[in-house]
Amino acid sequence: MHFKLIIALVEESKTDKVLKAARDAGATGATVINHARGEGLETCKTFFGLSLETQRDMLLFLVEEHLSRSILEKIAAVAEFDSCPGQGIAFQIDVEDAVGVAHQVQKLTSVLEEEL
Repeated sequence: MHFKLIIALVEESKTDKVLKAARDAGATGATVINHARGEGLETCKTFFGLSLETQRDMLLFLVEEHLSRSILEKIAAVAEFDSCPGQGIAFQIDVEDAVGVAHQVQKLTSVLEEEL
């Protein structure tokens, strides 16, 4: 079984919605890293050195490759990435190898057999 890593950077207020949407689309779990910071096309606004930008969360999903695109699209829709600039981004990368996912492989095998 091959996996992809989906990395999503979303506004803190949308984290729970994105987690639920990804799970509904087939993700079996996630890791959340709170209070990430970044910049897009325009630099962050500050007031006396304090950032006025909303906090972001980094969400990491290790998903089966056949489910990855639909999960990625669901995340993009729920997080409203394309509605206006600055909403966040998500992308996927190939995972060469993974350990500690044996229990997920058992569950995913039955799900993939139904879909394929």
